[in-house]
Amino acid sequence: MIGTSYHSNQHNDLAVLSAAVVAYAEERIRLAPPLDRPLTEAELIETVGNTITPEGRGGVEAMRIFTDDLAPTCLSTDHPRYLSFIPCAPSDAASMFDLVVGASNIYAGSWLEGAGAVYAENLALRWIADLAALPAGAGGVFTPGGTIGNLSALVAARHTARERARAGTRPNVVIATDGAHSSIKSAAEVMDAELATVPKDAAGRMTGENLRRVVVEQGPEKVFAVVATAGTTNFGIIDDLASVAAVCQEFGIWFHVDGAYGGAGLAAPSIRHRYVGIELCDSFIVDPHKWLFAPYDCCALIYRDPALARAAHTQKAGYLDVLTEAPEWNPTDYSIGLTRRARGLPFWFSLTVNGTDAYTSAVEHTLNIARYAEEEVARRPYLELVRERDLTVVVFRRLGWAAEDYHRWSDAMLADEFAFVVPTTHEGETLARFAIVNPQTSEGDIRGILDAMQ
Repeated sequence: MIGTSYHSNQHNDLAVLSAAVVAYAEERIRLAPPLDRPLTEAELIETVGNTITPEGRGGVEAMRIFTDDLAPTCLSTDHPRYLSFIPCAPSDAASMFDLVVGASNIYAGSWLEGAGAVYAENLALRWIADLAALPAGAGGVFTPGGTIGNLSALVAARHTARERARAGTRPNVVIATDGAHSSIKSAAEVMDAELATVPKDAAGRMTGENLRRVVVEQGPEKVFAVVATAGTTNFGIIDDLASVAAVCQEFGIWFHVDGAYGGAGLAAPSIRHRYVGIELCDSFIVDPHKWLFAPYDCCALIYRDPALARAAHTQKAGYLDVLTEAPEWNPTDYSIGLTRRARGLPFWFSLTVNGTDAYTSAVEHTLNIARYAEEEVARRPYLELVRERDLTVVVFRRLGWAAEDYHRWSDAMLADEFAFVVPTTHEGETLARFAIVNPQTSEGDIRGILDAMQ
């Protein structure tokens, strides 16, 4: 509320505004979402103009502007034919409960201020930790996304390595492959750390054999972390986690697994074997807003030994003593940042409403659709698979096409609001790519998009 005028001004009536907001949210969740399409800034200036005025436009009019003018220019990442980047397809329960989280305005940085929310978030984190077969003492926090999750884990890794290093040694090297997410390079730059890369094997994976050579070349005492990937963004490749873990254990190096996209596959029995070795990691991330049906923004960061992360991340100040000297679990002790919303609650709510069996079924369904897409590409003479998929990313080429052909095809589908499938590149070649994480994506959707390439 902003002063008494909020109550006296008829066009800001809370009941009317609440009805408009709830009606929009209910319709958006209940009905099949339109794909929509972006407008240029010039077009938005002409259509919308400046909405912020001294006297205010009122709640109903502001909702009309959003509903009629702004929302249609924002792509629906939960559309079944949104197959670019890594989509976000939250469950109905998660989307609805996100309204509750916003309305509740819970501060979820400390147990003192948000005990119930923190408790519920920790239940959701425990489910993920169990999927990865991490020990009972494992725990962590929900961060805004994989970038902050990876950065926080690496900060904890370097702090731990430097605490354990012999006098005169300051470990400052992190090792990954060039297929690792771009956030790893960004984290190294933010931390002023050195990034060493491991050559990939023929399948595009990091292996223990190749890793060991790089560790020896760098000097084990200089390396504070190794980052393996469980589901690369471009191809969905899972590194050879078991052999990487063995090398990390041999040299006493922190083993971090970036499963921002692919970590959700742990919920699918059909592919669980691909993750052998993840149970040995020191830290692990997965983004529920990718393949675990939560709304933006939600990354689960889990540590094998949370005390190590707490030592690295706890902020100390006189006004925080009441928190830092208490024994309870304070989420802000485990990642970059102090202020945080209860971003894990919509995920917890959806797990509680639907049950974990529903999550297993949904992930398995998307794997089946990806398998169908792979088969459809293979049977069409004008298409060719680039590599056999590991998870639900399918990369393929349209024979005879140049880069401009892929972009023309992609642009035409978006202009028609039929599908959003942007090209990718690999080794200088432009290719087509599906990222399938939405349980609403159907075999018919796949056929329609592939038909458009004829």
